[in-house]
Amino acid sequence: MHGFKRFLLRGNLVDLAVAVVVGAAFGTMVKSMVQDLLTPLIAAIGGQPDFSALRFTVHHSVFRYGDFINALIAFVVVACALYFFIVLPFSKLLETWMPTPQEPAPTATCPHCKSTIAVDAAACAFCTRDVEPQLVGAGPVSHRR
Repeated sequence: MHGFKRFLLRGNLVDLAVAVVVGAAFGTMVKSMVQDLLTPLIAAIGGQPDFSALRFTVHHSVFRYGDFINALIAFVVVACALYFFIVLPFSKLLETWMPTPQEPAPTATCPHCKSTIAVDAAACAFCTRDVEPQLVGAGPVSHRR
């Protein structure tokens, strides 16, 4: 029972609960915006006053595709809001704080001691023997004569 109490009182669980409640409220707000603002605006242009009233019947089965259109518009609005107000700014912030790592310089293997050295090295830093500088991708380093 002590472990269960610790689980319930962990900060992550409280943060998750707050996120779910705020997300549900945001979803309700977006649904209302779609039904009360966007759909009438589209209706003013297209002539259909209420998408939720759109339906068709096949063998006494009613298909309410207007509700689906409202839900689809709400989904697109939520996805755009998340991308432009959360994902994009957070990505820019991460780029500022954590720059992408540079690609490492090309390396070769010393033929004498098998250490990793720079491709354009004239001498091995480990065994101090002369080596042939190599072009990138030219293969293993050979001994200089």
